[in-house]
Amino acid sequence: MLASYDTQAAKKSTNLSVNSDLLMKAKALDINLSATLEQALSDVLRKRAKELWLLENHDAITAYNQHITEEGVFSDGLRLF
Repeated sequence: MLASYDTQAAKKSTNLSVNSDLLMKAKALDINLSATLEQALSDVLRKRAKELWLLENHDAITAYNQHITEEGVFSDGLRLF
């Protein structure tokens, strides 16, 4: 799957506030916080981009679906099933 961001971009330090108990348990399990955050942000970005694309293309999708409902698809007469 293609990444939704430049995976080769330089790393940038940042400050975050995290629930102290959550942080303690993550450290105890040797969870890489940076990698985990990057993966979570990538997932959220991908989901949000999909939502925005569907919103921006809603009218075209609706029109296409209506056209198919009314007219069918070009191969309707060619089906053997």
